[in-house]
Amino acid sequence: MLIGTILSQNTNDRNSYKAYQNLKQKYNKWEEVERLPASKIEKIIKVAGLGKQKSKAIKNVLTGIRKEHKSLNLNYLKNYADQLVLDELTKYDGVGVKTASCVLLFSMHRNVCPVDTHVHRTLNRIGLVNTSSPDKTFSFIFGKIPEGVAHSFHTNLIRLGREICRPSNPGCSICPLKRICKYENKNYSYTPKRRKNEFMLLDNIN
Repeated sequence: MLIGTILSQNTNDRNSYKAYQNLKQKYNKWEEVERLPASKIEKIIKVAGLGKQKSKAIKNVLTGIRKEHKSLNLNYLKNYADQLVLDELTKYDGVGVKTASCVLLFSMHRNVCPVDTHVHRTLNRIGLVNTSSPDKTFSFIFGKIPEGVAHSFHTNLIRLGREICRPSNPGCSICPLKRICKYENKNYSYTPKRRKNEFMLLDNIN
């Protein structure tokens, strides 16, 4: 999940999943990937974009975890509180709050809602937060999500942001939240085509 989320940065889910599959199909263990030079990793994951940046992050994370814990295993995190998991993972270059929180939600099944640009935008437009960045939005909602709903809250906000509440020209006419939304510049003149079964990367990482 940690590697998959690094690959997902600044690209679409399908391309990052292809890059993830390229690594998994070529190498059976992360130890094999860790021994590769970053330039080799870059070639394998190029479909995800930002290959140089992501390959460096992957190499750095794998090497750092192995050196500190003598193996490439994150099971030690299971007994950590949510904040300690965030602190532990974000100490590695290339791992931000969003990436660490995705590990918490999708891999550790904690009640934590990661915040990407879609979640940040939709929560601000709806009026649940008034923040200037995804990390500030995450800090505001961290620990405040009702128990057991973080996964659906996160994935539904992403779908809302991708399909309806777009950065420009949002489709407010078909938004299920239009009656409670505080967004002042509602747009009722455009109706986007609804997309079904949108692929969600992190629900398909294993």
